[in-house]
Amino acid sequence: MDSFDLIVIGAGPGGYVCAFRAAQLSLKVALIEKRPTLGGTCLNVGCIPSKALLHSSEHFAFAKNHAAAHGIKLASVELDLPALLKKKDDVVTKLVGGVAQLAKARKITVLTGAASFVSANTIEIKGEKETTQATAKNIVIATGSAPVELPFMKFDGTTVVSSDHAIAFDSVPKKLVVVGGGAIGLELGSVWSRLGADVTVVEFLPKIIATYDDDIVRNFTRILQKQGLKIEVNAKVTGYANGVLTAERGTEKLSFPADKVLVAVGRRPFTDGLALEKAGVQLDEKKRIKVDAHLKTTAAGVWAIGDVVAGPMLAHKAEEDGVAVAEWIAGKAGHVNWDLVPAIVYTEPEVASVGLGEDAAKTAGRAINVGKFNFAANGRAIAADATDGYVKIIADAKTDKILGAQILGRNAGELIGEIVTHLEYGGSAEDLARTIHAHPTMGEAVKEAALAVSKSAIHAI
Repeated sequence: MDSFDLIVIGAGPGGYVCAFRAAQLSLKVALIEKRPTLGGTCLNVGCIPSKALLHSSEHFAFAKNHAAAHGIKLASVELDLPALLKKKDDVVTKLVGGVAQLAKARKITVLTGAASFVSANTIEIKGEKETTQATAKNIVIATGSAPVELPFMKFDGTTVVSSDHAIAFDSVPKKLVVVGGGAIGLELGSVWSRLGADVTVVEFLPKIIATYDDDIVRNFTRILQKQGLKIEVNAKVTGYANGVLTAERGTEKLSFPADKVLVAVGRRPFTDGLALEKAGVQLDEKKRIKVDAHLKTTAAGVWAIGDVVAGPMLAHKAEEDGVAVAEWIAGKAGHVNWDLVPAIVYTEPEVASVGLGEDAAKTAGRAINVGKFNFAANGRAIAADATDGYVKIIADAKTDKILGAQILGRNAGELIGEIVTHLEYGGSAEDLARTIHAHPTMGEAVKEAALAVSKSAIHAI
């Protein structure tokens, strides 16, 4: 039986990053993955393939709807879906292959198979041909999450599908209904809408992307509707039969014809088959693995990171968890600031947030100043046809310390990064406002929003 300093179960962003950092710190590491390729949900069927589809579909939409305005004459624009999907698959193949190369370079032992606990320091790995065991002083559970299934509308992989299936439709649906108005549903809904599907988003809550401020959501909803997405909120789905999805809004009965239904109502921690009870690992009331402030479980020497523990189910959060745990195991000072995990919706335009929103701050009774700046007044945005949206920065009214930010606009996911940086060191709106931004860039809107906190924006009326 092989013995290691650390065994990591699950080779997604949290797991493989944890393994890589531990190897850097001279630990003997094994990485167990049930898929034949590394990278987990994110690289294989999640973040990466969906972003490839978003990018390709944006090109298609530009060619079809906007190229002429830029002086680009195209005789015809036709969709070659197999080629588009191949491009997506090529991106995935390149990235998962890269992770495998990095694992090999770091001398990490990769074990392929389904892992389960024999005890708190022994793991059984059931492969296709044989079952083996391995032991370690420390074990990290990084098995991620799985799509939530509606009990009355189970996935069949063909008509009622999860995001795993919706990245690989073999034809463009005529009518696609997306159940759930969160990031995953809106991103994949946008992809298929651009490619020609009639898309309706059905959301149970009063608004889509429910964690964002009301003003951001109102503007974002309007933009998506202008792009052709139909958005139905306050609608409780009741079933799907004979090509029709049914829902209720109070006493009103709703029906939506659909040849495909994408259920994107969230994800659940995936701990199936791990036999956690044999290790003494306990779950909380939401079926997440119980951990302390250092991500230690209730079993000595067993840790858990990423989507299987409390917190946002985001790849970059899992990565930070993984690095911190590897450092703690190696006796170093690991650290994660869970209050500053940015969140992004990768539509066009994107929506991004970090820290405390305006609505949440007001609800909490915080005295705040808010600075906004519209991309419509930003030179680079005008030149790039990217005037939709704005930057909003929330700062403490007394200290001027930045509390949070929300951005609706092109490349919002990139722009939010510098605000996260200022938040990390406790910077003020003035600190951000006095940071020189190159001209002309979209980032100047961030600077102007910071100036607007003190009503000092240069390019606003």
